[in-house]
Amino acid sequence: MKYSCLILDHDDTVVNSTATVHYPCFVEYTRQFFPHVNYSLEDYFRLNFDPGIVTLFRSIGLDDKMMLEEQEYWNAYVQRHVPRSYEGIRELLWAQKNAGVKLCVISHSYGDNILRDYRENGLPEPDMVFGWECPPSERKPSPHPVFEILRHYGLKPGEVLAIDDLKPGYDMAMAAGIPFAAAGWANNIPEIESFMRSNCEHYFKTVSQFREHLEGK
Repeated sequence: MKYSCLILDHDDTVVNSTATVHYPCFVEYTRQFFPHVNYSLEDYFRLNFDPGIVTLFRSIGLDDKMMLEEQEYWNAYVQRHVPRSYEGIRELLWAQKNAGVKLCVISHSYGDNILRDYRENGLPEPDMVFGWECPPSERKPSPHPVFEILRHYGLKPGEVLAIDDLKPGYDMAMAAGIPFAAAGWANNIPEIESFMRSNCEHYFKTVSQFREHLEGK
């Protein structure tokens, strides 16, 4: 295979979760506690892309205590809603796993929820997972989890590929000095696609394009 290790984002890269889980949760939460907030799904995608979810919540008025309460609300919601993996992802990941490629996940979801989503969707269990439970200074876009993966498996930067749909993943990869691919199949927002196409080494609009790249086609 082309790489020894794939560093995978989770939400909107492996599973279709923003549109089906995270945004509905956000709407439910803000209607209850911040009724003046009214963002469309496209707005939510844009704001998650840049400046990111933490800054988004700060901007609508959440202090530290509220941030912890929102995390509990979100996690409880996620327990009741399992996102589905994108068509073709299962076959792609199993092909990589069966070829000996390490599958590592760096995400802003909790590790337990990521592992559940992999089980529920019949995906191969990741070799390493770095989720929201990591200390804030070690979460994406920090390059810390990438360095841990490289160290743990004795890999060089060019032997791995990170793939993510959002800018924090791109920022993390750039800081770590590793190849990066943009997953473009979660949305059709021009600003996001334009940035990713202009700045990323690889841009894939479909899962099949990503698989073709991994297989050297």
